[in-house]
Parts: sequence; C-alpha cells; structure tokens
Amino acid sequence: MQSIQRLSSVLIILCTTGLFASETDENLWLEEVEGTKALAWVDELNSRTEQTLMTDPIYKSLYGEALDALNRKDKLPAISLKGDWVYNLWKDKEQPRGLYRRASIDSFKTGKPNWQIVLDIDKLSKQDNEKWVFKGMSCLAPANEKCLMNLSPGGTDAHVVREFNTKSLSFVKDGFELPVAKTSASWIDDKHIFVGTDSGPGSLTNSGYPRIQKIWQRGTDIKDAKSVLEVSNKSVSASARHFAGDQTDINLLIDAKSFWTRSYLQIIDGKALTLKLPDTARVLDVFEGKFLVSLKEDWLYEDQNFQQGSALLIEPSMLLGGEGELVELFKQTPNSISESLTVTAKGIIAVTMEDVKSKIYFYKQQEDGWKAHRINLPETGTIEIQTVNSDTGEFFATYEDFLTAPTLYFVDKDMNVSVVMQQQESFDSSNMKFEQHFTLSKDGTRIPYFVVMKKDTEYNGKNPTHIFSYGGFRNSLQPSYSGSYEDLNGAYGNMWLKRGGVYVVANIRGGGEYGPAWHSAALRENKVKSYEDFDAIAEDLIRRKITSPKHLGIEGRSNGGLLVGAAMTRRPDLYGAVICGVPLLDMKRYHKLLAGASWMAEYGDPDTDDWKFMKQYSPYQNLKPGVMYPPVFFFTSTKDDRVHPGHARKMATRLINMGNSVEYFENREGGHKGSSTSEQLAKRIALSFTHLWRVLK
Repeated sequence: MQSIQRLSSVLIILCTTGLFASETDENLWLEEVEGTKALAWVDELNSRTEQTLMTDPIYKSLYGEALDALNRKDKLPAISLKGDWVYNLWKDKEQPRGLYRRASIDSFKTGKPNWQIVLDIDKLSKQDNEKWVFKGMSCLAPANEKCLMNLSPGGTDAHVVREFNTKSLSFVKDGFELPVAKTSASWIDDKHIFVGTDSGPGSLTNSGYPRIQKIWQRGTDIKDAKSVLEVSNKSVSASARHFAGDQTDINLLIDAKSFWTRSYLQIIDGKALTLKLPDTARVLDVFEGKFLVSLKEDWLYEDQNFQQGSALLIEPSMLLGGEGELVELFKQTPNSISESLTVTAKGIIAVTMEDVKSKIYFYKQQEDGWKAHRINLPETGTIEIQTVNSDTGEFFATYEDFLTAPTLYFVDKDMNVSVVMQQQESFDSSNMKFEQHFTLSKDGTRIPYFVVMKKDTEYNGKNPTHIFSYGGFRNSLQPSYSGSYEDLNGAYGNMWLKRGGVYVVANIRGGGEYGPAWHSAALRENKVKSYEDFDAIAEDLIRRKITSPKHLGIEGRSNGGLLVGAAMTRRPDLYGAVICGVPLLDMKRYHKLLAGASWMAEYGDPDTDDWKFMKQYSPYQNLKPGVMYPPVFFFTSTKDDRVHPGHARKMATRLINMGNSVEYFENREGGHKGSSTSEQLAKRIALSFTHLWRVLK
C-alpha cells in the first residue's frame, strides 16, 4: 500500500510539472463546463476573489467609474443602416440587456435622433424566461422589411434565428425560425435563404460549425431543404453568400478548409463551379458584377504577379477559365496596408493603416481608370466605417485616439465631411500625452508600440504600467479611447491614467498591423515570435526607465490570454502582475475543446510533430514547481462556447496548488466576451484594475 501511495505522489508531481501532460491531466474534471464539482470549484474561487478584491477600498471607486462610462447618455451609438433607418442597440442602467431602436437618417444626422423602439431585449428576456443577448439582424434589401434576427442565450456564439418584420415591428408568425445552434443564415430572396445549422449527427464539422449549406424555401420543412454544399468534417465550416446585381445575381458557396484557407464555388445553372483563386484569398464583395478580392499571398495570374496585400477587382468569368477584366485597385506598401474595403454603388471606401494609424480614401471609377480621393478626417488615431448607404456612397465613420473621445462623422456623396455627434470627454486629458515608439525584437524586426501617460511622468522605473496586446489572427490594435477591446468610453482614463498609471498597446507580430506578412511571421512554429516581440517591448520600457518588472502588469484576452500565459511562464522575472482573460492555455488539448479545432492553422496540431514546437510555450505544460509566477487574475465565462473555460480553470488550480497568488472570476453568462450587461462588465473591469493597483503600486 505504501508503494502505491508513493507512486501516486510521484504521478501527481509529474502531472503538475507537465512531464506526463500528454498522457494524463489531474484537472480534466474542470473541463466539465456545468459539472457539479466544477461549478462548486468556480463558486468557491469566485467567492475568494470577491472577498479579496471587492473589499479593497479602491474597488468601489473603480466600479463606479467603469459603470458611469458604460451607462453615460452621451456615448456614441454603434449604428447600422438598413434602408432609410439607422439602427442601434442601446444599453444603460434602465436597459441592461439593450433596447434595439431606430431613427430616420434625417433625424439621426441632426445629432439628436428621434428614436423608435424596435425590440426591448430586457422585456423579451423576461417574457421568454431567457437571458437573451442581441447578436445582430440582417435584412433583405432593398425593402429591408424582412429580417433574420439572431438572439443568444447568455451570450454564447450559438443563437436562435427568428424572422422579424421591420414594418410591423414584430416576429413573423410561421416565418423562418431555427433553434439554438452556431447557425449561418442569409437571404437569397423573400422566399429562400441559405442556411447551415446543427441538424443532428454528421451536420457539423470537428470545429462545431455547419458542414452542410442548404437552400431553404419558405413554408417548407427544413428537412426538405436542398443541399448545395457539403464539406469535409475536417474543414472549419460551410457557408454561402448571395450578391444581388442589377443584371445578374451571384450565389457563392464557401468551404473554409482551415481558418486561413478557403475554396469558393459559384452556382451557375444549378452547378457549383470552383473559382480558380489562391486558397488564402478572400472574396470580400461584388462591385458591378466583379469580385473584390483581397490577396494574402503573392499570386501569379497568367503573366501578371500580384503582391500579397493587394486588392483586385476581377470578373467571375476569369476565375472559371474565361476572358474578362482584372484591375488592381490597391497595392500594399511596407508601411501602408488596407485595413478595410467597403463596396457601394458609387465606388469603394478604403480605410488604410500607415504605421498603425488610419487614413481613408474613396476609390471612384473614371474614364482614365480608378482614382483614390482622400477624405478629410484626422490621421493620428483610428478611423472606422460605421455604416454605409450602398446606393449613394454616403457613410458614417468614427474617429478616436487614446486621448480624443469618439467623434461620429457623416460623409456625403460629394465627400463633404460633417460632425454628427461627439462624445464628451470621460477624463481630463489636458495633462496627458501619447507617443509611438519602436524597438527591436530578438531577430532584429522593428516592433511598434504606443505609450499613454501623464506629461509630467518621471522616468524613474517606478510607474505602474499596463501592457495590452493580442498578437494573432490578423487582428490589429489601434489607438482607442477605451484603451482596449472593451466599449469603456474612456473609463481607463480615470481608472488608470488619472491615478498615475502608464498604458501601453503592443503591436506585436501575429496581428494585422502591417498586413498578411506581419501575421504569417508568427504562425505555427513561429508563434514564439509574438512572445519575443512582447518581451522586447517590456524590456524597452524598462530600458527607458518608464517602469521596472515589479511595476509592470500585462493583459491579454483569448489568443491574448495565451500570449500573457506564455509571457509569464517564459519570463516570470520580467512581469509583476497578469490579467489573463477567456484564454487558451492548455495547447495540448485546445483542439479538442469547443471551437479549438478551427484554429490549428494558426497554432498547429498537437497530435502530430507540431507538439515539438507548441510544447515550448504552452503555458499549462510549462508551469514549474518552485517558481514564483507573477500574481494572476483570470476571468472567463461559463457560457463561453468558443474558448473553453477549462483552460483558465485548470491553469488557475495548478498555479494555486504550486503556492502561487491567483485571483479567479468566472461569470455565469457572457459568452466569449465574458459579460452580457454593463454591470457585469463594470464588475469584471473593476476587479481587473483592483488586482493591478494592489500588486503594482
């Protein structure tokens, strides 16, 4: 019996150190999302965290500042244009789940819209006894009367689809309706939709997304819908898009073979014909019957070589072996990339980035070819297209930077710019500044980052500093008044900057800040480049004496959670505190958990030789007994059906068992965002900043 006990102890130690992690894992029970034992563990950890952080005197102040920012009446509404109406989901103290509303375009442009209620999400939640989260509404143009509305229970990616009528402002009895699933549904015409959903065994890919696309006719059973595309279960998903044209409509089928590769098929005379495009290319839209295509790698087409990052207009016939016209609309340069392209009947709107700062152009077709016209908006921050009138070319766009509150502009058909509304400042920025610096990574690559701080900040190495980064999936981090991915409307100014904190945004490889090559430089076996970039920025901040390791906190979410998990295990000496949100951490099992299989093109397949490079940074497997890691605050959501909450749970318990300082908070709803209401978000943000201030000051 004693020998068995000794063997058991040895196995526990080996599991904890990760030496046997590929064969056994002592914390697998925490992957049972709603398991009784697992939820009891969550409740206990939540309670400990609340007792520690919410009783700290600073928490109440931080929570109040976050909630005030989230519920302020003058915050800019996120909008979409459907016909003659501007739509918006509004959340505040009275409407925590949201009021979906609309105003006429003319009313909205006055800056004081006359809002009309479309759907009260709080009222619907009470009526259905379900915690609904609004996930968007797509309407059939040009009437925009028949719509498909997506509603998620608790914020999950899975959602119900219900047909909604914008004339009667009600759900359509016996209309298109689908139960909770990771459904893709889009209009073809008023009697047909493309649909891919969970219809039982064999209908989903290994990643959990639709494997089959069908055309569903109104008034018939979905079981009788005609299948138009079936993909391998190893693909990520099957989807479809309908493009309405003046003369000819285009129906496009998409086989997402991996996260970064796709096969496009066009339905012609009832047959699905494969388009001859590079598998990394993206068909963004259709302009006057031509595909707008974004290239993610060089493409040799006949005798022409088009470079990575270019945008092309190309006739479908050319991609099916015929003749046609091809135009290179945009060509990437080393410092200028295309961030977004939006098609209208009058031309194409392009938002570009030059050294991570936005510019905006309108491309028009003239007698001597396409010409780019610069639109007069500020250029030291971030420009984002909010919504577009696809018929007139008019659009709404926002501008913001770290110290400038968001401003909403209207650009008319003659490219005249006017201010529609501007959010009032959430904090006094008159004594603050932001700068962009560059440093060299381990391999000599020049890496940019932004620093926001008070003008009189002393370079003494003692400033509490907060680095936020992501570094994956081509996502770009640009100057933002909220300071990160959250819709905080400048709350971080009061919660962090006003109190003397320094805020840093790290534009590391893996993101999209310098185009496809910036992303591909940190894929798979090169993923470690992201972490080397991140460490280089931390070391540069220390070299400049802006901060020092014990005052340096880091934050990342999702792929960014993997980033900070890798950073703290690789260099525990370099960081003083960590915020790790909705993270991937166990890279040995990530592909077996929820949507994880869809990301193997980004990280690799740990069941193959890829594990040789993945195990070098996988945070869960690289925890070592006897090493004191920086104090960590984990947050996740029980309802996250994208990144499994087991990642955070297992990492937290292993760190605790090794004697490390851990705070853990798991919201019972919220999906991958981690929260569904402003109150929930304010609580989580206040917990995060309380953790930083307790550790770094």
